[in-house]
Formats: sequence, structure tokens, C-alpha cells
Amino acid sequence: MPQPLAPSLDLGLVGNGAFGALLDAQARLVWSCLPAFDGDPAFCALLSPRQGHGDWAIELDDFDRSEQQYLENTAILRTVLYDRHGGALEITDFAPRWRQHGRFYHPVMLVRQLRRLSGSPRIRVLLRPLADWGARAPETTWGSNHIRFLLPQLAMRVTTDMPVRALREGLSFVLDRDLHFILGPDETLTQPIDTFVRDALHSTTAYWRDWVRSLSIPLDFQDAVIRSAITLKLCQYEESGGIIAAMTTSIPEAAGTPRNWDYRYCWLRDAAFVVRTLNRLNATRTMEQYIRYIFNLAVSEDGDMQPVYGIAYAHDLAEEEVPDLAGYRGMGPVRRGNLAWVQKQHDTYGSVVLASTQLFFDQRLENRGDAATFRKLEPLGDLAWRLHDRPDAGLWEFRGKAHVHTYSAVMCWAACDRLAKIAAQLGLSDRAAHWRGRADTIRERILAEAWNVELGHFADAFGGDRLDASLLLLADLGFVKPDDPRFVATVEAIGRTLRHGDGLFRYITPDDFGDPETSFTICTFWYIDALASIGREREARQLFETLLARRNHLGLLSEDLAFDDGEAWGNFPQTYSHVGLIMAAMRLSRPWQEAA
Repeated sequence: MPQPLAPSLDLGLVGNGAFGALLDAQARLVWSCLPAFDGDPAFCALLSPRQGHGDWAIELDDFDRSEQQYLENTAILRTVLYDRHGGALEITDFAPRWRQHGRFYHPVMLVRQLRRLSGSPRIRVLLRPLADWGARAPETTWGSNHIRFLLPQLAMRVTTDMPVRALREGLSFVLDRDLHFILGPDETLTQPIDTFVRDALHSTTAYWRDWVRSLSIPLDFQDAVIRSAITLKLCQYEESGGIIAAMTTSIPEAAGTPRNWDYRYCWLRDAAFVVRTLNRLNATRTMEQYIRYIFNLAVSEDGDMQPVYGIAYAHDLAEEEVPDLAGYRGMGPVRRGNLAWVQKQHDTYGSVVLASTQLFFDQRLENRGDAATFRKLEPLGDLAWRLHDRPDAGLWEFRGKAHVHTYSAVMCWAACDRLAKIAAQLGLSDRAAHWRGRADTIRERILAEAWNVELGHFADAFGGDRLDASLLLLADLGFVKPDDPRFVATVEAIGRTLRHGDGLFRYITPDDFGDPETSFTICTFWYIDALASIGREREARQLFETLLARRNHLGLLSEDLAFDDGEAWGNFPQTYSHVGLIMAAMRLSRPWQEAA
């Protein structure tokens, strides 16, 4: 039997808006939280459970090699395993999703199909979930065609047409016919399993290809943009509209670093980036669902908002270490929860308003923003006005220090600026004048306080002298024009200071955990976008193509990349990184007219 692959981020993502699952290059299921993104990781092999397993593996005798790709324009993963004797089998993995009875059918369900392609492959099917964050094997029961796993929050049943004893005991057998597996709710299947799998595969394929067909993609880099768009779509929890930052927790930013966090929650900032990016691709339903999520959050009496919430509106995301998981490659600790929920990050208010703005201008939308919706957003503008010059933890969530961060102040300006534009669109002239006055006042303050005259560039904080990569967004946000000499000078200074080889640091000053060690991937994409905007398009395109080559074999990106060898680090797949890819691709692509 093959040895399990050493943990890496050469992983594929399947999901359907209810849950997600990560599979390695041999189709071994190594990570999936159930019954949703923020649940107990029944499949936790990626984080090295101390008692072993926490996976679902298809082991092939005399394994030689594997091939893996997504079915074109879908979230359906196909893996082929080859043995050393000419045998081969195909594994197809997907989570059902299609429109049915006027709504979407997207159960917490993983479907697997095994098919012999050649020879006489001998395999074992090893289904070994764990419970309570890797602490124990769940209680199981079984019947003639299924095994039931009693997990902490739900009972899951795998229904199959392979011999149940061979599945229970991990027996070796020759694959001589198609086999099917449905891991899902503890419900009886009411039709032949092969029929269900065939029809589900057809309907799920059709759903994803119809969704992709509706996108407004750029002429160039289409494969990369489509894969990134599907990945972002898979990170929205459809029951609430919340968007997670990544599927995983505790993948460190570099080998051995204590920078190690739980990203399975909805940062309002990250989610707003996702919404704005998918809007550019014409996928506006994500925005509508996210706005519903925002308006369903119970905020404090003064309208204050946390930077991050749970996907089911949880406020308290208390951070703790999990003892039964040793961590990615044994690099613990593994964390559950995230202390960022108690921080003050003043860019949050601008993020929400920016994510909402298209709602008031896009005539295609069935439920467009109106005066009542606008009134719900105004308290966020009031907070942005009150807090634009107050210290906060900033975009990078510093835990041990606070400054008046330039990016936070600019996002407070953006909140007031967009509210002025929305009010004007709605014909509310008095409110438009009110918000325009506030936006202009904040902008003048930022230009006076954040511009470092001696160094000749914007600084990361009022009165500061340091740089951080968020300053690359000043033109994209509309705060300055791309050809403004101050922005050009800042981009050039960032290139000299934060660029290292083919990547960018977020910042280079020591923080609560020492010196940063890896490239923060979205920052490199921001730099690419900024280079193109100031006229250095050829250089931007070269760097973009280099970064594309560092995606994994399925086109997915984590949070960070090592400078020396390009190895992926950080939580995976990272929505930020795929947002940056799409943004840069759209900037660099040729217009469609050139294809004619």
C-alpha cells in the first residue's frame, strides 16, 4: 500500500455552500468540518491527530503515480491512481448542488465514485473520521448497505454498494466494477445508489457550468479567474450569507512560526473584498446574500461592529488551543476561535458600506437598495466619522500596539464617500451633502497626517515613517487617482522596501511575533495591480505570470508563499489570495475586442 503523502497544501477543494472538503493529490480526504465550515473537523488528518487517521483514503496496492484535475468549469474533482502493473482507477469527488423546487439543493454530503480504468487494481477503502477535534473515534453502527458515524453535532451515514464488511475492516479487494459512496445525513437512500450518483453528477456539473457561463470574465487568464471565482463561491455559507476567510485553521505562515490562526469565520473586511470582486465578474448573488448576513448581525446599541463574526452570527469567538491535534506537519499549536473578535479595526465600517454600494446602482437586481436600506447603513458612516482618527489594530490585526492606521482612515473616508453617492442616487440631497462634507473633511485630514514630506510617500499611520502594502489600495479605492504623483511615489517606495524577489511582505517591521518571514500573497497581487495602474504594465504582467505559476496543481492558493522556493503556507484556500488574482487579472487582460 502507498504511504500517505506528507502534509502539504497540494490540495483540492470540493463543496457546495453548506460545507467544504479538502483532498490531497491521491484523493485522500484530509480536512472537512461538519456540519459546516466552523464545525468539528471530523476529517482532520491535515493537522496530524495524535491518535492517527481522521481521513478517508482509497489506497492502491503497488501505487505508482496519480493525476488530478477539476472537471472543466466545475467544483468536481477527478483523480486517477496508477499502479506499477498497468492498473488504474478513477475517483470522482463532489458535493451535490443544483436548483430544485425553486431553491438550491446543497446538502452536507460528499459523493465519491470509483471506476476501474485498466488492469486489475487492488484497493482498500479506509473511512476513519474522528470526533471532538481529533480526541476520539466516533461511535459507529452499521447495516447491510451503510455505516453510521455518531459525530458530536450530527449523525453521518455512508451509503455504498461496496461490501460493508470490507469497508468496516479495511479489507483489500480487486476493483472490478464501479463503486459509489454517499457520505451525508443519516437518511435512507430511496433510489438505487448508482442512479442517484449518476443524476447528482449530471445536475451538479450543469449547475457549475451554468454559473460559470454567467460570469463576465476577462479575455486573458480565463482558467485562473474561473477557478478563483469558483473557490470564492465555495467559501460562502449559503444559510446565512457569511463568507469565511479560509477553510482551515492553524496552517502556519512559515515553518515553525507561532503565526498560526483559525480562519473559518467571516471577517467583514475579507468578505467585502470577495463581494466586490465577484460583483466585477457579474456574480452579484453573493453580494445580496452577504448584505442579508450583515443586516442580520445583532450589533451593539451604538451600532459598533466587530471585525469578525461566526458564520451563524456568533459574536464570541474565544480562542483556545486544541490538545489532540499536533498541527500541520506537527507545527502546533492548533487553535480554535480567533481573538480578533475583541479588536477594534476601524476599516470594518467602510468595508461594509463598500460591499453594499452596488446594491443601490445595479438595475439588474431584484431587490435593490432603497431609502430604508440606506438608513441601515448610515450608523456605520457615523462610526466611521467618529473613529477615523482614533488608534486601532489595523488591517493586519496587531495584537500588541495601536496606531491611527492610514488604511483604516481611508476606509472611514470611503464609508462617508459612498454614502454620499448613494444618497445622491436616491435623490436625498440633504444627506448627500452631509456625507460629502464629512468625506471631504476626512480626506483633508489623511492627506495632511499620512503624507510623509521628508520621505516623499504615504506612511502606514498618521505621523509615521513606515510602509505597509495596504497603501497600494489607495487608487483602487478612489482616494487618489492612479497618476497622482503621491501614489506613484508610494508604489515605487513599496517596491524598493517591501518587495523581495517575486513577492511582497505586508510590512517589514517586527510585530507581536517577531519579523515576518513569508510573502503575503494578496499583497503581491495588489502590487501587480498598482504597477499596471501607474503605467508599468509589462513589469506587472511578468510578475503576475510568475505568481500564477506558484499556484498548486489545481490552481489554488494559500495565504502565504515562501520567498526562497515558493512553497505554500498559511490557511487554505485563502479568499484574499484569489480576490487578488482576479483583481490583477482583470487589470492586465486585453479587452475582448482584441479577440475579434
